[in-house]
Amino acid sequence: MTPVPRPAAELSADEVRRIALRAQGFLGAPDRRAGVRGVLRHLGAVQLDTISVLARSHELIPYARLGAVGRRTVEDAYWTEGHSFEYWSHAACILPVEEWPHFAFRRRAYRARPQWNHDLPDGTYDTVVKQLRAEGPLTSTELGGAKNGGEWWDWSASKVAVERALMYGEVVCTERRSWKRVYDLAERAIPDDLLHDELDDTECVRRLVRLAGEALGVGTRADIADYHRLKGEQFDAVVADSGLVPVTVEGWSKPAWADPQALASEPRGRHRTTLLSPFDSLIWERARTERIFGFTHRLEAYVPKPKRVYGYFAMPLLSGGKLLGRVDPAREGSTLVARQVSLHGAKSVAPMAQALREAAEWVGCDSVRIERVDRPELTADLVRAVS
Repeated sequence: MTPVPRPAAELSADEVRRIALRAQGFLGAPDRRAGVRGVLRHLGAVQLDTISVLARSHELIPYARLGAVGRRTVEDAYWTEGHSFEYWSHAACILPVEEWPHFAFRRRAYRARPQWNHDLPDGTYDTVVKQLRAEGPLTSTELGGAKNGGEWWDWSASKVAVERALMYGEVVCTERRSWKRVYDLAERAIPDDLLHDELDDTECVRRLVRLAGEALGVGTRADIADYHRLKGEQFDAVVADSGLVPVTVEGWSKPAWADPQALASEPRGRHRTTLLSPFDSLIWERARTERIFGFTHRLEAYVPKPKRVYGYFAMPLLSGGKLLGRVDPAREGSTLVARQVSLHGAKSVAPMAQALREAAEWVGCDSVRIERVDRPELTADLVRAVS
């Protein structure tokens, strides 16, 4: 690991918490003029996921920062006019189109990999590319079908081919249609001035480390590397030239780095009260979330039901710059159902009620029903507050 230079600043735990909130768009007035596209550029990546409870995660991300922006507006902001593309970052993410050149290192790595244990009949790859050139944009169904008829991973040859072309950068996912990827040739979807792999791996990684540092405000090596799923060694190789500055943080046992702009002014302004997607980049890294907020966050959708503690899609409650509880929501007709609510004491009742009412209105529900509260003595207060 690269030796850490002398820290440029010493930060308290509270300062880091507020810096992180501002960096992620939760502190200060929402930038409504920049809107959803501004949120995407600011964060650098918005994670996609198949689960839809209140809404899909990529819709919840701008909602949490901007308020009740229309759901159609969210989709149009991401996918129209070539403003973004989907690729592998922290996970499958929507990315600003101007970052296409900086993922050249990942495209090269995929091209150099073995073929993921998927056999591909001769000529299939070229056939799919030719079909996209002649008929695209197309979904995998339109390319000949996504499945062979077996389990979910039993992809058809055309699906394997188009996903391989996506990894390589010959093909781009330009939108999701009924949750299916829509593929097109990169030469059509990416602006000419961005359509290149000219940057070497070091320059690509340096850019992504800087972007991650700006999006986090302050982070450790693991925090910053995790943002775009870089390796620790990749971070070590570029951090000295990334523009981030070393800092020490009260209570943190490991070195940290900060965006110089985040240190230039004191974080001030309005704190958001909102429910967070479990896939929100504010809480991507569990150890970081515990360090900054004293809050243990874990998605339990893939945990067997009897072993779940907080519920299938428990959404943390952010209020006053702190994580004050969580709720596992569902929808029944025009009712938002809080199947399980976890509160950090009576101080959490009012913000939880506010967040539930606002979320209900956003998704077109006209009432909220509370089913279970982990502190039964607070149930009546919460029920009254959401009425």
